[in-house]
Amino acid sequence: MKYRKKPIIVDAVEWTGQNHREMYDFLTSSRYANYIEFSGNNFYIDHAKGEGGLVIKTLEGDMFANIGDYIIKGIEGEYYPCKPYIFAGTYESVEGEL
Repeated sequence: MKYRKKPIIVDAVEWTGQNHREMYDFLTSSRYANYIEFSGNNFYIDHAKGEGGLVIKTLEGDMFANIGDYIIKGIEGEYYPCKPYIFAGTYESVEGEL
């Protein structure tokens, strides 16, 4: 059998290694907190794991996010990293359509 992926709209942010505030706000929903913490319910920072040090707590366990990966918020509120080439082949922008 063949299956088609259901069209859904997801929120996502590209991890550039420089957009700490944007990523923190996205992963915590704590917009404009006075300071950025190094861990939260959905992530933690561990520079020993690699450049950028961002680790996403997923439903399948902790996953390291490389710089350039997109962090996606799924339909159940879960977060997970996605490689840029997979993201580009799977998702398209809907900005301006909503």
